Amino acid sequence: QVQLVESGGGLVQPGGSLRLSCAASGFTLGRHVIGWFRQAPGKEREGVSCISRSDGWTYHADSVKGRFTMSRDNEKNTVYLQMNSLKPEDTAVYYCASRPLYSDYCTLSPDGFHYWGQGTQVTVSS
Repeated sequence: QVQLVESGGGLVQPGGSLRLSCAASGFTLGRHVIGWFRQAPGKEREGVSCISRSDGWTYHADSVKGRFTMSRDNEKNTVYLQMNSLKPEDTAVYYCASRPLYSDYCTLSPDGFHYWGQGTQVTVSS
């Protein structure tokens, strides 16, 4: 059974930090390109960050560049999203997702990802 489970969300004040985790089961995470996405109420799902296979190259949306960092721990079969300097507009449900094995490069388009987790809520508010 293929499964992705996000965790680490919660309530944080503006300027604060959170680290989200995406734990995989039923497949080897290190063989896949993995992305983070978010969706706020009334808005379309948008790509946040992506990490490549092999060398761990990452790509980030302009809205989070310099604040968010993505990384892998292949021994734990887990991907992380470190979020710093959080803003109220970062409030959303955050999802991780996996590209098919035959996909080699990062994209922030949700259509490029096949398997999805259930999401974790991040709320940035005073």
